[in-house]
Amino acid sequence: MGRREAQRRRTRRAIVEAAARLLAGGDEPSVAEIAQAADVSRRTVYLYFPTLEHLLADAALEAARGSVEPRFEPEGDPAKRLEALVRALQQGFTESEQLGRTIIRHTVGAPHTGATPRRGYRRVEWIERALEPLRDELPPERFERLVSALTLVMGWEAMIVLEDTRGLDHGEAEEVCVWAAAALLEAARAG
Repeated sequence: MGRREAQRRRTRRAIVEAAARLLAGGDEPSVAEIAQAADVSRRTVYLYFPTLEHLLADAALEAARGSVEPRFEPEGDPAKRLEALVRALQQGFTESEQLGRTIIRHTVGAPHTGATPRRGYRRVEWIERALEPLRDELPPERFERLVSALTLVMGWEAMIVLEDTRGLDHGEAEEVCVWAAAALLEAARAG
């Protein structure tokens, strides 16, 4: 990851964390209040979040991060770490489905400058952490491609597609996501 991408992630995280802190106070903050708390301009907030509703939904998810963040640190095997990550994300789907659909609705139709991802940065961080033991094993471009491919098979989008398009129940959808992630990992390792 380049320095600019790292800075974008830090800025986005600062905005979301500021909004989450303000939400924890019991009020619904304005964009100006969030920008001030994050030490960025209002324009910067809107570069990352097309609407206040999108930002507040993301902040609500950030506030719940501790209860849904995957825990897979003890395992050194990347395959086990990856499976633990997929299961942690997919098992929280039922409780957060409406929030996920709200965030997707706010980002899908919004104009995109291409400068920064509009959502999913937590997922990318978790995938990179799960795959950390592979960093020295895979060439950098293959590692990055694997991270990108894995974003397709976990999270709200994957569950929504599998339930809405395939008609799978939650358990079946979770198993498909676990299988797909394992297949991608195996393909990346095979080269």
